[in-house]
Amino acid sequence: MFSDWRCYRCGPVPPLHVPEHVGQEVMEAVVARISGVPLWCPWPLPAGWLVTGVGWSGDERTGTEATVLACSGPAPLCGGPGDVVLVAEKPGVGLGNRYAGLAGPDPGPYLQEALKDTAAHAKVKADGWPTPLWAVASGGDRGAYVGEAKAMWLYAVAWPATAGYLFAEDMVLHDVTEWLPPELVYGAPSPYLHRAR
Repeated sequence: MFSDWRCYRCGPVPPLHVPEHVGQEVMEAVVARISGVPLWCPWPLPAGWLVTGVGWSGDERTGTEATVLACSGPAPLCGGPGDVVLVAEKPGVGLGNRYAGLAGPDPGPYLQEALKDTAAHAKVKADGWPTPLWAVASGGDRGAYVGEAKAMWLYAVAWPATAGYLFAEDMVLHDVTEWLPPELVYGAPSPYLHRAR
């Protein structure tokens, strides 16, 4: 008998909470619940993009271990829709790896391979700080980038993989736990947030 939440592949894991819909009231409630982990959101949102989901991982005993935010909009280069999931997590949680299609609780082994290239594959500004991201090998239907911001892992996972070119456009990420922009625009729930369960 265990009191922990358990994954059949990974063992004990913090539970993932994803509201069925997202809007200003849901975002306010989630932000009020999160502590100690940033919730990254592109701000300003790229043209035509919407926030399509939010979630957090943790329970009453552990507190917040990870956060996730989904966005959808027109994908650069492919001419169709694109989806991006941004994950911030403490080391060893594994939520970002699950979205990226990677095994294990930590991106270290994958990032070590990616770091053989000396230059970052993408750069964002996270709370005003230049933040390099490296592409890591992921499932063929997505592109995944990993870096570090606020002493935590930062993942950006894009469907299709070509939607990752969005990060070549000087994207700025804002931690909405510090300030929630009232001008955020929300859309239909992302189908990708439930893939980590």
